[in-house]
Amino acid sequence: MSAVIDTHGHAHDHHGGYGGVMRWITTTNHKDIGTLYLWFSFIMFMVGGVMALAIRLELFSPGIQFFNPDLFNQFTTMHGLIMVFGAIMPAFVGFANWQIPMMIGAPDMAFARLNNWSFWLLPFAASLLVISFFTPGGAPGVGWTLYAPLTVQMGVGMDLTIFAVHLLGMSSILGSINIITTILNMRAPGMNLMRMPLFCWTWLITAYLLVAAMPVLAGAVTMSLTDRHFGTSFFNAAGGGDPVLYQHIFWFFGHPEVYIIALPAFGVVSQVIPAFSRKPLFGYASMVYATSAIAILSFIVWAHHMYTVGMPVQGQLFFMYATTLIAIPTGVKVFNWVATMWQGSLTFETPMLFAIGFLFLFTLGGFTGLVLSLVPIDIQLHDTYYVVAHFHYVMVAGALFAAFAGIYFWLPKWTGRMYDETLGKWHFWLTMIFFNITFFVQHFLGLAGMPRRIPDYPLMFESWNKVSSIGAFGFGLAQLLFLYVVLKAIRSGAKAPERPWEGADSLEWTHLPTPVPYHTFETPPVLK
Repeated sequence: MSAVIDTHGHAHDHHGGYGGVMRWITTTNHKDIGTLYLWFSFIMFMVGGVMALAIRLELFSPGIQFFNPDLFNQFTTMHGLIMVFGAIMPAFVGFANWQIPMMIGAPDMAFARLNNWSFWLLPFAASLLVISFFTPGGAPGVGWTLYAPLTVQMGVGMDLTIFAVHLLGMSSILGSINIITTILNMRAPGMNLMRMPLFCWTWLITAYLLVAAMPVLAGAVTMSLTDRHFGTSFFNAAGGGDPVLYQHIFWFFGHPEVYIIALPAFGVVSQVIPAFSRKPLFGYASMVYATSAIAILSFIVWAHHMYTVGMPVQGQLFFMYATTLIAIPTGVKVFNWVATMWQGSLTFETPMLFAIGFLFLFTLGGFTGLVLSLVPIDIQLHDTYYVVAHFHYVMVAGALFAAFAGIYFWLPKWTGRMYDETLGKWHFWLTMIFFNITFFVQHFLGLAGMPRRIPDYPLMFESWNKVSSIGAFGFGLAQLLFLYVVLKAIRSGAKAPERPWEGADSLEWTHLPTPVPYHTFETPPVLK
């Protein structure tokens, strides 16, 4: 049986064997692992999306239609957990694995086997989340925030969920350690920190956020676990504990988490916009400082999620001012992206369309966030659909649109093939239109007072709920088109030219010395 050794030291025989399944299970190659992350995140995106459609199906009309309230709450919980930890975060880790070593001129990630393990923790964690539906009592119907004291009363599905969160957190922390080490220790000669592509900067900062925030979440769910099984009373008022303590711990993780999702998206957009504007990114240094400022501020705003728990007015004031302050570095970034496009030679291929869509909708989501940061307004709008609309504008129009931009942008680099530009544009316009039909009207529902996480509602909310549900199904179907576009490109796409975006890709380097090409580095002996 003839076997060949590829450039990464993997043996491939020509009859399937090791080159088949085992190659993917045991791979330590950053590109393979990046690909695994991206496919895993897409599968989870579909699973979480089906749950979202179940939620919108139930809310199409008032009254209990298809699901009992318990199952409805299980869907809202699992939709949130799967989308945040299973779809969005792994997608950007996939980008990091693919791009960071190539962008900084490293032969691979610093810890290649740790990289493999970081990924393979995820499918097991995701399986636990899905399996929890089939346990007695079903999945926990407590909302993705897993608020105590509800968590104490749930069945065994809650324990599976806590274990899944631990595994997801481990994966994130290990991946982050790998990214930090790679960026700080493995840059090519002459590639100092202020010469790195901005995508590397956003991931370096995100990795530090993950290392700081993830153990806090682990602490919160572990305390819930001991309250459930070991007689502690961290969050049980009857035993001297405090349910609000859980919220403090959770949101001390939860607010940095929002930026853990947003910052890599900013990094992708900061690569795409200069490429299709045919000019370097405006204000590179200010972008780095703004990203750092957002990361630091994200740790002192957590209780803006908790204005209604009865904190003192001084506390509310502090969190209100700290939250409005985050708008400044975010505004700097938006200004820089617009200034990059200003007087550029713009072309509007699919990646650029998604980046511009991101710019419009993320800014809108940021603005509704500014509205919700104001205490008197938030007390009225807390736990209404206005909040749901706000964070979907940040998460979907922010993170997901940026992820689509990145996939279309780098797909020629990853596969050596071009996608169908016409179908890509169809995907963009369908996604853009149906996204707004789904979520824009939820602002109206929230302002009218419709609470979130409920399966039934008064007749006065019916019209906008119908509109939102129709939009959701259109949005879901549009993502099947995306799958088709990607598969078509991989199987039968035209061969990608040397510089698929007419040389735009390399124009971000025009203000920098030419980086040393990848192939001039001798692979370190340990990686051979």
